[in-house]
Amino acid sequence: MGKQVSLIFVFLMFLGCTSRREQYKDVAIFRYNEPNGITSLDPAFTRNLENISAVNQLFNGLVQMDENLNVVPCIAKSWEVLDSGKLYRFVLRNDVLFHESDLFENELSRKVTARDFEYSFNRLVDQGLASPGSWVFNFVQKDSVDNYAFRAISDSVLEIELKTAFPPFLGILTMQYCSVVPEEVVTHYGEDFRQHPIGTGPFKFKFWSESNKLVFVKNEEYFELDEDGNRLPYIDAVNVTFNKDEEVAFLKFLKGDLDYISGLNGSYKDEILNSDGGLKVKYSDRVKMITVPYLNTEYLGFNLQAKEIVDGSSPLKYLQVRQAINYGFNRKKMLLYLRKGIGTPANNGFIPKGLPGFTSEFEGYDYNPKKAKALLREVGFDKQNKVPKITLNTTAQYLDLCEYIQHELKDIGISLEIEVNPSGTHNEMVAQGNMTFFRKSWVADYPDAENYLALFYGKNLAPDGPNYTRYSSSEYDRLYWSGLSEPNDSARIALYEEMDKMIIKDAAIVPLFYDQVVRFVPKSLEGLGVNPMNLLSLKKVKM
Repeated sequence: MGKQVSLIFVFLMFLGCTSRREQYKDVAIFRYNEPNGITSLDPAFTRNLENISAVNQLFNGLVQMDENLNVVPCIAKSWEVLDSGKLYRFVLRNDVLFHESDLFENELSRKVTARDFEYSFNRLVDQGLASPGSWVFNFVQKDSVDNYAFRAISDSVLEIELKTAFPPFLGILTMQYCSVVPEEVVTHYGEDFRQHPIGTGPFKFKFWSESNKLVFVKNEEYFELDEDGNRLPYIDAVNVTFNKDEEVAFLKFLKGDLDYISGLNGSYKDEILNSDGGLKVKYSDRVKMITVPYLNTEYLGFNLQAKEIVDGSSPLKYLQVRQAINYGFNRKKMLLYLRKGIGTPANNGFIPKGLPGFTSEFEGYDYNPKKAKALLREVGFDKQNKVPKITLNTTAQYLDLCEYIQHELKDIGISLEIEVNPSGTHNEMVAQGNMTFFRKSWVADYPDAENYLALFYGKNLAPDGPNYTRYSSSEYDRLYWSGLSEPNDSARIALYEEMDKMIIKDAAIVPLFYDQVVRFVPKSLEGLGVNPMNLLSLKKVKM
């Protein structure tokens, strides 16, 4: 085994110079590019999709999601939900090993126990770590000195006690934040655990040059088997590069030097897709396009407590103006022109397509310029008394969408001024409430509509929470709280739908579109799959 791993590593070190697959016929290496880079391989810092995708290859949690967003066993082989939904009891497998490390006391590896999860979860909520994922355990019970109710009852039994019933909790536990880590290794490396990860996943860490290359190799002792009893994963290694030029990465993909391209980048979407969003014929013999609904809603938000609105100096103080903006542009045409029709026009609510709580029967805002003009007249705006100019803040990545909306709204008498900000600045200003009208998106943290509806709960006001619109409604808050503890799925979804309708009726946002996962892989590659969370899973890939 040691010789095989070393051989793979030697091949990978030369991969940057000569990466033709035919030169490595005996070694199956999955190669992809991450243009935004990876900042940490520590599960406690999996805030963005780039880190999540890498960490998912190295670590496991109690439970995981299948491709249909069902919560299924992982290190926990079974569980019970007791005490009216407030107590979760997990029974762990006894065959899960951490990756090899010289830091284990008596041998190169050891079994995972419930005590490891107790440590990992307490580490995540430790204020000294400052993990962006500490919020995932906000519903866990604490004692008088703020100790969380994570309890290792034995080596194989873990209990988690909640303050109140919270049906989405199992979904939260599928997040990479909730992965198990070994205390002795984390203690040794401290902050440098981000560069020396030891997990339980299908692949093991081998090499990382942060601006150049990341290498994982197959975990020969991985515990999961396929349907035929074969041990996963199938491939020998994973090679990640960090080329910021996505056009160059696309050319490498066409050349056969990369095995995976994700998303629709402006530099190559016109080359590979035809006008209706399908794969061009000239690529159909060697490329597969895989798509599913993506749990991501793109939207424009109004800061409903902005000083300009509160003191009456902004036209956005009027519900009718916000509704007119929603009616004033054609979402379907926007997607066709700017995204080759990829995605679904957000003519319904905030909850995206593909998630329980979304319903196509709920009619939100469709393109209706006559109605938009009528709404503006209701509050005294017409050709003689024009709507004062409104500033829309965005980032460069979404400038084309905002310019499209700007052009469309001119026809109903609304003039937008677009301000483009660096991404970090934009996000900070939105959180601090320094923008009245802004572009934003929300990608699901876990597969439950509550994760979307939390953006409008009164106690989640930004910057401490995700309520960037500063939406406030006592009736909404009552429904939201009722939904948190409703054990019946159908009844909870009915509450979700009612809340979604309130957000749209009050025009707290302008939903733009529900996104779509788009992946391109070689025709010969099998088993990559796709899921609405856009989670990259390589354990079943065959090459």
